[in-house]
Amino acid sequence: MALRRFDLEAGGDSFAFKSETEEKIAFWRGKYPADKQRSAVIPLLWLAQKDNNGWLSEPAMREVANRLEMPYIRVYEVATFYTMFRLQPVGKFHVQLCGTTPCQLRGAESLRDVCTKEIGKAMYVTDDQRLSWEEVECLGACVNAPMVQINDDFFEDLTPESLSAILARLRHGAEVTPGPQIDRVNSAPEGGTSVLTDASLFDGSRTRVPVLPNLPRPPEPAPEAAVQPQAASPTITKREEPASKDIKS
Repeated sequence: MALRRFDLEAGGDSFAFKSETEEKIAFWRGKYPADKQRSAVIPLLWLAQKDNNGWLSEPAMREVANRLEMPYIRVYEVATFYTMFRLQPVGKFHVQLCGTTPCQLRGAESLRDVCTKEIGKAMYVTDDQRLSWEEVECLGACVNAPMVQINDDFFEDLTPESLSAILARLRHGAEVTPGPQIDRVNSAPEGGTSVLTDASLFDGSRTRVPVLPNLPRPPEPAPEAAVQPQAASPTITKREEPASKDIKS
């Protein structure tokens, strides 16, 4: 890891959290017991960085140490270890360019050239104090490479032209739209999906269970008594008498 030093000259002599940040500080400190308050050092450093225009001055780190009753050196160790903490001033809009392999394969080197041309060398702050940039490791949006993070927002699927346009808008105070910069929704395929288009595959209809298993079932109704057919009454056939014959004497 490269040696990281504080910018003592730019940091001034004092730092104070903003009044609206105190509630967030209380929230994070409330997560830990009274004898484990040092566990909140990373969240408090992050809040201090936000309240100090995006970077950590030495007085800001001392304030965190005092709040958590920690030796100054312990807070310095945390701040210099994690690259999420910046130890020198940055612009109002700080660009973090991902240079890890997936983004590099998709054109991050061209984006680096844009940053150098439009802003200057890494960690240089433009004269209007609006822009600065640095190259960082993976930001976790590899499927939408190449990408940058500007302050808290991701800008993905970039080209040199689209990144240049974003920087120009930020420089002139115009609004920018984070997220993919091409025709895709989040991480969906470009131009829309062409597979799994049958709604029944994901609307739950194929796996819907009409009755939950292992629940007691209501008693089945008793079968009705079968009606016995009545026996037909026997038919009495009248015996026919033989025809009488005349008896001749």
